[in-house]
Amino acid sequence: MSIATVSRVLNNQPRVAQATRERVLHVADELGYQPHSFAQSLARRQSNLISVVVPAMTSYFFLEVLRGIQDSLADSGYDIVVHLAKARKDAEVQFERSLRRGRSAGVVVISPTVLSAIGHRIERARTAIILVDCKHDDFDSITVDNVRGGFQATRHLVELGCERIALVMADPSSPPAFDRCSGYREALAKFDLPYSDSLVASSTGTDDGFTEEGGYRAMRKILDSGERPDGVFVTSDVQALGVLRAATEFGLSAPGQLKVVGFDDIPLLRHAGITTIRQPMYRLGSLAGGRLLERLADAKLPRLHVVEAPDLVVRGTTSTARAGEVEQFPEAVSVAAMGDH
Repeated sequence: MSIATVSRVLNNQPRVAQATRERVLHVADELGYQPHSFAQSLARRQSNLISVVVPAMTSYFFLEVLRGIQDSLADSGYDIVVHLAKARKDAEVQFERSLRRGRSAGVVVISPTVLSAIGHRIERARTAIILVDCKHDDFDSITVDNVRGGFQATRHLVELGCERIALVMADPSSPPAFDRCSGYREALAKFDLPYSDSLVASSTGTDDGFTEEGGYRAMRKILDSGERPDGVFVTSDVQALGVLRAATEFGLSAPGQLKVVGFDDIPLLRHAGITTIRQPMYRLGSLAGGRLLERLADAKLPRLHVVEAPDLVVRGTTSTARAGEVEQFPEAVSVAAMGDH
């Protein structure tokens, strides 16, 4: 039996006798043979790989989104290749690799940091592209309403009686952090509370400052200045851990002397009892994977922009009632479909 015949059988091509096909498949099964996805793609000149371009794997957010993408593609026949852009300068290189020689049927781009670095390149790409946590008018996108989330968090603190509400945010150049700050400021204005630069501190560095150490340093900056907020909105749960550590060093306990609200609702941190704004990270990935499959099946579909609404989850850093979680202020999901123009 020739190698060409075996290849035709394993690639499910015609012109092979049924008895021969069954014999090849039987031997392959006994040997535990699994076809190599990339090799199959080259042979068929049609890729069955999906590329995902992310800025880092150290963030729980990206891990949850990736899990959603993976599960949504589990039965599709597509395999996932992850391209890490650890720094802004790496983003374009990784994006180019995802497109090179048509190796990917489609690409999922996660994070506005990546999008801003490849903006000039993405507009010329002919591959199906889905954006997560960022938006471009010409491509399908799945995002969260970060402004509303910042507003919800601050409103919760106001309704608990807080009057000096601090903000610990990540790098202001990060669109999610900027939008959450915008929601914070909108809530202060709505409830007639003054905005004060001395109550706002940001962190930069690794993961755009969405780190525990970043939250710690930012909170120390506020407290070292002599400010004593009675509430603080933090732009991520990981940062909130650092905020609580800094508060403890100043003898401030939560929720008695300082009420704290984070953002994300990372499963691994729920034991910490942080009141937070839950964004559906896994669902973002699942929606992105599902939409990519639709786009691959029909490239002429109108562009779709889905904006998922966050929810407030009340836990121990703002409430002494610790019998369970209390979800408040559920919001409707916004979906906008745009035709070509």
